[in-house]
Amino acid sequence: MGISVDTFFLELNGQGTLQAQIQQMIAEGILSGRFHVGEKLPSSRKLAAHLGVSRITVTLAYTELLANDYLSAKGRSGYFVSQNAPVPPKYSPVQKRDENVDWGTALARRFSDGDVLPKPSNWREYKYPFIYGQADRKLFDHANWRLCAVRALGHKDFASLTGDYMDQDDPLLIEFIARHTLPRRGIAARPEEILITMGAQNALWLASRILLNRNRTAVIEDPCYYALRDLLNHSDCKVSPLAVDSDGLTPDALPDETDVIFTTPSHQSPTTATMPVDRRHELLKKARELDAMVVEDDYEFEMAFLGSPSPALKSMDRDGRVIYVGSFSKSLFPGLRLGYIVGSEPFIREARALRSLVLRHPPGHIQRTAAYFLSLGHYDAQIRRMSKTLARRREALDAAVEQYGLTVAGRGIMGGSSLWMSAPERVDTTKLAHKLQSQGVHIEPGAPFFNGSHRPRNFYRLGYSSIGRDRIAPGVKLIADAIRST
Repeated sequence: MGISVDTFFLELNGQGTLQAQIQQMIAEGILSGRFHVGEKLPSSRKLAAHLGVSRITVTLAYTELLANDYLSAKGRSGYFVSQNAPVPPKYSPVQKRDENVDWGTALARRFSDGDVLPKPSNWREYKYPFIYGQADRKLFDHANWRLCAVRALGHKDFASLTGDYMDQDDPLLIEFIARHTLPRRGIAARPEEILITMGAQNALWLASRILLNRNRTAVIEDPCYYALRDLLNHSDCKVSPLAVDSDGLTPDALPDETDVIFTTPSHQSPTTATMPVDRRHELLKKARELDAMVVEDDYEFEMAFLGSPSPALKSMDRDGRVIYVGSFSKSLFPGLRLGYIVGSEPFIREARALRSLVLRHPPGHIQRTAAYFLSLGHYDAQIRRMSKTLARRREALDAAVEQYGLTVAGRGIMGGSSLWMSAPERVDTTKLAHKLQSQGVHIEPGAPFFNGSHRPRNFYRLGYSSIGRDRIAPGVKLIADAIRST
């Protein structure tokens, strides 16, 4: 008995080519046990007519499954589920069982008690997603990224696809960063001074593990990137929060026992303040006096659409005490998980060794795909397109905020992709965010960015990288209405 043609259907927004979707349908049917060994598949003509696709598309899908031993062909009889097809696993659902381990004493360390800023997985379903740091599919050059990925799968790049770099990185990606990305920030670096990381957070972790121990003190900004604070709290070092002002970190307030300074001078996270050049020189001078290292997180410099960004702190460094962290998360997409860290050769040598112990290296195929995307000019074209779009969205957001009487607490002078906002002190923005969800509005509460037990509850962040310009004003109005009714 054959498999009924009615078993097959294509999803309206299915992923991949039609041929790939058909292959997946059949493979899943076999692996799930719905299609059994020896059962006959519908003819290519009948299945093509049923699915509304060309017959050659079905034939190519069948041929690929035949080559992978999912199907077998019997002369003119057609295609059948192969005798050698993968056998579906036989198992019963695992029942929750009683355990005798006392996890209260078994866990030597706990990492699940840190702050997490909620980012709903279904944020694209929100009508007004003022979410920060997520990719807008309308702005991402998916077609050229796919072409670069296919090119990286080619025979010429077989070594980068399959090889173990051990503690090394893709030379093409390193070369592009050294020759193109870093000079735009005024930084000159040799390949030996650059290491690819699994995003900026991995770079910050590497820096903290190498530069800090229980006898050393790390200074962080307050408010700051909450994941950095949690990371340092688990590093056994002393953490000293330092309040920022409208120009960022204040060098004169650095405590005498400071060993490492973590800062975001170009675009303070989350207030978006930009540290003036004079203060940057003051910070370097103070760090020299304290004999402290500086870790510069330059996470959003590509989003400077209102004017050229100030030179990176690293570009002013003459002592080699600045460790520079960059990322492609904001300019490409966060799921890429590619960043880089730049420092003096002795530091990078240790960072390379530590990274090798933990994860060897970021996947070679991803590195080579990114290298092609960057070196072929697709990256710069995307940045220009994003900058124009963000500028228009920023203009609409500024106008809406003014129209509906909201209060801006921080507005990046170079651009960026968010505004740091404050509500009246009576408003708890965590509760406000929850209230707005029912109206299709997503905002990000500000409390997790602050240190200490008595955190301000009335701040929030409005990201505009993933919301259409025409939806900004209506969304802001809903926020304003909700604040007034609180």
